[in-house]
Amino acid sequence: MSYIDTIIALSTPPGTGAIAVIRLSGSEAIRIADTVFQSVKGKKLAEQKSHTIHLGHIIDQSKVLDEVLVSLFKTPHSYTGDNVVEISCHGSPYIQQQLIQLCLRQGCRMAAAGEFTLRAFLNGKMDLSQAEAVA
Repeated sequence: MSYIDTIIALSTPPGTGAIAVIRLSGSEAIRIADTVFQSVKGKKLAEQKSHTIHLGHIIDQSKVLDEVLVSLFKTPHSYTGDNVVEISCHGSPYIQQQLIQLCLRQGCRMAAAGEFTLRAFLNGKMDLSQAEAVA
């Protein structure tokens, strides 16, 4: 398992809410999100400040998959210490899977269980007792 690649996972329980959060973390997270996200104001995520939220659409080629909010957290000021993008989309399992598959095609890989917290620990964002408490 590599700790330098960009990972993705559903961060909310599947099928239980009206909104789902999909998290990307890694050096390419913002670039990958920029390739699938189209801001309603034409903004590029890479040019935005950390800790900001942006309204737009997830686009697969010319097809709109969903209207979303994208939260942007730039390194080192994120949960993992890496660039983190959180996409708040509609809770439909179909939409969630389409969005994840789209990001996988752009260069992400699926995160292993606990990998976001492992990265936070490895990047000095939390100590071992804090990491163990996340579970």
